Amino acid sequence: MRIAVLNRDKCQPKRCNRECISYCPRVRSGDETVIMGDSGKPVINEFLCVGCGICVHKCPFGAIQIINLAEELEGELVQQYGVNGFRLYRLPVPRPGEVVGMLGPNAIGKTTAFKILSGQEIPNLGNLDTPPEWEPVLEKYAGTELHNHLEKVAAGKLTFSFKPQYVDMLPRVHTGKVGKLLRGVETDKDIDAVISELDLQSCIDRDIGQLSGGELQRVAIAATILKEADMYFFDEPSSYLDIYQRLKIARVIQGMARTKSVMVIEHDLAVLDFLADTVHLMYGSEGAFGVLAQPRTVRNAINSYLDGFLKEENVRIRDRNIKFETRAPKKDWTAVSLVSFGKLVKKFKKFKLATEPGSIKAGEVVGVVGPNATGKTTFVKMLANEISPDSGEIDANVKVSYKPQYIEPSYDGTVSELFMTELGGRSATGFFKAEVHEPLNLEPLMNRDLKSLSGGELQRVAIALALAREADIYLIDEPSAYLDSNQRMEAARTIRRVIEKSGRSGMIVDHDVYFIDMVSDSIMVFSGEPSVSGTGEGPLGMRDGMNMFLKNVDITFRRDNDTNRPRINKKDSRLDREQKSSGEFYYTG
Repeated sequence: MRIAVLNRDKCQPKRCNRECISYCPRVRSGDETVIMGDSGKPVINEFLCVGCGICVHKCPFGAIQIINLAEELEGELVQQYGVNGFRLYRLPVPRPGEVVGMLGPNAIGKTTAFKILSGQEIPNLGNLDTPPEWEPVLEKYAGTELHNHLEKVAAGKLTFSFKPQYVDMLPRVHTGKVGKLLRGVETDKDIDAVISELDLQSCIDRDIGQLSGGELQRVAIAATILKEADMYFFDEPSSYLDIYQRLKIARVIQGMARTKSVMVIEHDLAVLDFLADTVHLMYGSEGAFGVLAQPRTVRNAINSYLDGFLKEENVRIRDRNIKFETRAPKKDWTAVSLVSFGKLVKKFKKFKLATEPGSIKAGEVVGVVGPNATGKTTFVKMLANEISPDSGEIDANVKVSYKPQYIEPSYDGTVSELFMTELGGRSATGFFKAEVHEPLNLEPLMNRDLKSLSGGELQRVAIALALAREADIYLIDEPSAYLDSNQRMEAARTIRRVIEKSGRSGMIVDHDVYFIDMVSDSIMVFSGEPSVSGTGEGPLGMRDGMNMFLKNVDITFRRDNDTNRPRINKKDSRLDREQKSSGEFYYTG
């Protein structure tokens, strides 16, 4: 089975010579395999297309994909967005009393599946000639577990509460005080208890437009929880949150699943592992098609995802697996110190940061962990010489490459032009192409205007820029933000590999424990009262640093026997109690 997909945003027929038509061998032989449609953009006839791929390679903007799919997917099409548009195959099955997770790349149909299950969209089953109706959908799923759910959706017998993916859009649709928004939700639940549970007391009297990303996320989750519904959907609930807040949210969502149906899209694998009961993996091609795999237990799903091969479906979803490796203890290192700092103090109007003395060795990658608003970014900015400490000295006669936490696309031009302006010839070197450009999948972005990129696309460009600059130390703040699970793992491997091969050092701030585990040799731990005071300690060895950090969070991790990945222990389980009593919060077999 063959499908042809046109990315309409990339296609620019006024700036090309219509290579997709002029080079097509079937068009040259007289067939109308590719024609210009009424919209002024090409239309590819999938029945006439022979799959030669010439149009794919000739298109100057990389707007065309010709994809051969397994015949087993014939008849599994759920939704298609127009001729040569994105297609979704199969739907997940809600299960009352369970948290059902969905894991897969961005732009592959997870949110579309949510919209169908909640009745926001009626699937067209690939029929583009008539408006979609529920009757053929119910007929298609007759006799399946999904039929009962869709039948109730079609009859309007179910109510839904939906937490959207992009919470930063919340101030555009709601104005006024947070308390007014939450108390305006029709609910029989204890609003004050939910506010306390999500630590929103300090936000209640503030305007929604004044909130940070993490505060907006918790407000959106609170509004979702407060609404009385039969089924709850959470689209990326951990974004912008630190590990403390992520686990608190996970426990709240788990509590809801005891009496309701709950579905979650989540890219933080540690949180998903802790939160979900069963998981649907999704694979396909970004913006082209998405296929939903059969449900798996959460451990089996994540292990299959990391392995890159779905045995039951006999499908490879990644060309190589992802491994977690324990690193040599820091005390065994003999490298010289590249950067050293004394006891640093930085005071602001309402916040004070104090850090203990420490040093970063040549070739060392330091992971930085801790709650939001305890000074991690302030410390990195001091090392980057963007701000100066009020007391204490930093001995760092080095070149610094700094990727900030918040990325503002201020450059007017394409990504390719940005690289040439910022990097010059470095962007054309074999090292950059092989170690940064290819792993971060930058090629589809090169001819795009920087200001048109999504958050995840902008993040990949920012990471690439930081790694490509000539520097002795790379300071990278929250590189996993906006990235899906696969992109996070690739970014972590890329950062680690570039620093190792170039013989440089790095400091990486992030809230994703898997990311920190993959990239770090040592750990710097921040603690304190958010937005009031912060304390930084380290760098410490991975074992000591993570034990200190996780003791503060009051959770323990074990290692998966098959993949060596960290897994959160259930609170008060046998392993949790044993590890806490022995002081081993992280490094067990």
